[in-house]
Amino acid sequence: MTAEKLLGNINYQAICYGGYRTQTRDIVPTVAEIKEDMLILSAMNIKVIRTYNVHLNEITNLLKAISELKETDNNFEMYVMLGAWIDCKNAWTKENPIHDQESERNAIEIDEAVRLANKYPTIIKVIAVGNEAMVKWATSYYVTPNIILKWVNYLQDLKKHGKLPNTLWITSSDNFASWGGGDSEYHVEDLNKLIKAVDYISLHTYPMHDTHYNPVFWGIKENELQLKEKEKIDFAMLRARDYAISQYTNVVNYMKSIGVNKPVHIGETGWATSCNALYGKQGSMATDEYKSAQYYNLMRDWTNKIGISCFYFEAFDESWKDSANPMGSENHFGLINLQSEAKYALWEKVDDEIFKGLTRNGKPITKTYNGDEKALWLDVKTPNKVLKN
Repeated sequence: MTAEKLLGNINYQAICYGGYRTQTRDIVPTVAEIKEDMLILSAMNIKVIRTYNVHLNEITNLLKAISELKETDNNFEMYVMLGAWIDCKNAWTKENPIHDQESERNAIEIDEAVRLANKYPTIIKVIAVGNEAMVKWATSYYVTPNIILKWVNYLQDLKKHGKLPNTLWITSSDNFASWGGGDSEYHVEDLNKLIKAVDYISLHTYPMHDTHYNPVFWGIKENELQLKEKEKIDFAMLRARDYAISQYTNVVNYMKSIGVNKPVHIGETGWATSCNALYGKQGSMATDEYKSAQYYNLMRDWTNKIGISCFYFEAFDESWKDSANPMGSENHFGLINLQSEAKYALWEKVDDEIFKGLTRNGKPITKTYNGDEKALWLDVKTPNKVLKN
């Protein structure tokens, strides 16, 4: 199995994975815990997972867990898009970040990614150089495209000289704007060279965030005001999906405008189920389990239809991302929460008993809201902005 055969294959669905169960990454998920997660994902027909860095022990445990599952079951399949974290000089320090110079640690991260790719060639099929490492709103750590290009070329050169598997695909996973699909300030020659250097483009799109930052699509149209609340929300979610499609299309069009034609996949997209700030009931009214489920299903349907992979963000809730604010949206992007409850997007799969016999933290996978859809709808709010027809 190769990346070329995996990506865009409807039989190999993809998802973003982090297995942390607590409010800190100091407590690393064990091999046994990760095995639980992998069996749950496999039951959902997820066979490709995306990770974000190699400097924490989680990735070591993950690769060991997958290897052991494969040893005990010849039919078990799980492949990895391995992330190598990249940031700029002075990132995450009290010093001013220097965006056109890189952290000294980047080289260590890349070396470890190479080591792991060579140690686990039957599992690791993609290396992604950086995660949202070029988008300029990542003010504390972003780098200029030449730094990502340097490491992509380095890895491609290792492939040419037999120091990495020649079927391993190299990319960078970044915001759609960073790939030329947005503001023209990103349209620089180093980006063009990067597009030509990667094996495919991995782009991120988050309509949920733009329900606050750019809500041109978010609301109820004048001719929809007489509809039932569910119908109003369904039309709003269709527009959210179409907004994501437009960002994808913009990247494809930019790529083709510089004479390149290669695969473009969704490296990350998702919709949080809770938020106590910009996207919740006091904000754009975007976050709840119904809207999250609609977005999940719409994106899966669209990407499957056109034959691209969607690394949906994310498999499980993780509370370390905004540990000081438990109700912050970053903690609630998972399809399964920290109580081992499947959110609304997966209720049908619970009914189909695909999780039968599987547990997470010793608990069977049950439904949120105890499966009471009426209770769920008490938390669903209709956007109050009126859009012109």
